[in-house]
Amino acid sequence: MLRRALLPRLVACLLLALLAGCSTEGDDGGVPAWAEGLPTVQASDLPAEARRTLELIDEGGPFPYERDGVVFGNFEGLLPQHDRGYYHEYTVPTPGSDDRGARRIVTGGNGETYYTDDHFASFTAVLR
Repeated sequence: MLRRALLPRLVACLLLALLAGCSTEGDDGGVPAWAEGLPTVQASDLPAEARRTLELIDEGGPFPYERDGVVFGNFEGLLPQHDRGYYHEYTVPTPGSDDRGARRIVTGGNGETYYTDDHFASFTAVLR
């Protein structure tokens, strides 16, 4: 009788263990596959201006710069290759700068988010 009572619990535990091993995340501590090979940062650890830009992206604007939302061509080839139109860029204001500055958020068509503070010379994957 005791074995019958334990069987459903054993099956449930095995099922949970199996499902835990079938995640869509990478194998390196919870980093999504699209972020593998890049440094990562939690969105909450970005500069305040970048967090505000993320909020505007999530809200669909309005954006403070005319070029916000334009297609990012990935000509540097630092992000995974996709068809043109997959990536879009948004300005992250730089305090004290009298132009758009070098900081940007780049978003991908499947929800990926990247941050650069050196005008696309390097990227950090933003974990949200």
